[in-house]
Amino acid sequence: MKKWERYHTIWGMLFLGWVVSYIDRTATGPIVTWMIEHKISFFSDVPNPHEFGGLIGSLFFAGFMLNQFPGGNLGDKFGYRPIIILSILWAAVATFFTGLSGGLVMFVLFRVLLGLGEGILYSNDRSYIAFNTPPEKMGLGMGVVITGLSIGLTLATIGTPLLLEAFVPLMGNDAWRVPFLFMGFITLIVAVLMFKFMKPDKKLIQSADPNSPGVKEFYGKSLYHLSIYSLVFLVIIMAIYFTSTKLGLSSIVIAFILASLAPILIIYLYVTKKSEVHPLIMNKNLFFLYLSFLPILWHLWLYGFWSTAIVQEFGGGALVAAAAVASFNAVAGVIGFPLGGKISDLLADRPNGRRNVLALLTFLLAVSIFVFAWYIQTENSSPIITSIILFISGLFFFALQPVSHALNAELAPEGKQGGAFGMLNLIAEIGAVLSPVVSGYLRDSTGSWGAPLILDGVLISISCLFVLAISSKAVQSAQPKNISSSEANM
Repeated sequence: MKKWERYHTIWGMLFLGWVVSYIDRTATGPIVTWMIEHKISFFSDVPNPHEFGGLIGSLFFAGFMLNQFPGGNLGDKFGYRPIIILSILWAAVATFFTGLSGGLVMFVLFRVLLGLGEGILYSNDRSYIAFNTPPEKMGLGMGVVITGLSIGLTLATIGTPLLLEAFVPLMGNDAWRVPFLFMGFITLIVAVLMFKFMKPDKKLIQSADPNSPGVKEFYGKSLYHLSIYSLVFLVIIMAIYFTSTKLGLSSIVIAFILASLAPILIIYLYVTKKSEVHPLIMNKNLFFLYLSFLPILWHLWLYGFWSTAIVQEFGGGALVAAAAVASFNAVAGVIGFPLGGKISDLLADRPNGRRNVLALLTFLLAVSIFVFAWYIQTENSSPIITSIILFISGLFFFALQPVSHALNAELAPEGKQGGAFGMLNLIAEIGAVLSPVVSGYLRDSTGSWGAPLILDGVLISISCLFVLAISSKAVQSAQPKNISSSEANM
């Protein structure tokens, strides 16, 4: 039996962080679907409920998007671990208070705050894994940890409708509050566990560079700078929301305005922090990788936000039954994430190794999406066939992500992994901002989920082309920027 190493403990704690993080953000989709179905609260008199519900998701992702690069940059400066723990703690508070919100404005406010807090997790989580994990296990580690995404997505998809139905007799139309209150408490417990069990190893600290972000721990400075960034972004997002609604702009126009904040922020960062940003966006291969990930997050949040509604609409049945079928897509990540990471590790030393794996998985994902779109447009509604299609599609989708993450870690400049992952998600989150509301708009306009799915397939096909544009020479010459295997095993 292999010896349990420190990096295994880190994998386990980060896995839990991804589970609760994804439950906190994914629960909004089933809750909005339930509100639309029952015409409750904010959805009691909305002419285009799916478009409006998608806007709530887009507002969350606007906050999530804007804190991607600042979060990665803060991790490089003040330590990955403090940022990770602050992210989970922040999410706990924002999720709990969402359940206490008394109206639409406060609901939106706390969803944006949740996005701002969770936006700093990804880049630091990926960087912390790369720092602590032996190079030959990096892809596997990233796959194992982010399996928590799949678990969280599955639990939120199935568990949220069950909680809603269980508390309707007791709380009536206020039952939507329960999932937020429950998960806020659970997330807080996970934050405490991560603080306790992710403490740096003394031997590792002694052998590593004390200025390395893998061992630095500045909680006060991290919280201060994170709060400043978040306050500025919160004011900007809420100002756009209030001004746009007062002017009578549609939800989809508001979403595109929010998405435009990403390129504006990139330009601002390039002008003010050129030495830090230039190596990240002027590297052709990194930039193609960033662009390839934008459709990936579009797809994630078409399914993550609307999958239950899609299945329920063409398959019929109760919300809980539809959620059970939709969950087959998310649960595929339990296999897909570690499998994709392991395969890419095995082929990493070959010419175009990781790149070819990523391109193939992306192509297969596109095919599976078109198959699903064709199936529902032919008015078939077998829950068994639907579950199989969603599961196979999920395998390809989740398997490609750790491959992309490992490739990004290899291509990132020395000492800028946090920034590289932050830039990757900053650009990619444009897809997450637009996907819920654009997909909801197309559903309301056409009366079917077929059009959103076809658009999704087209975007994933474009993603495959961006992956193929990555240079094999750059990938072959890139080296993982983490500690040695012997140091990691201390």
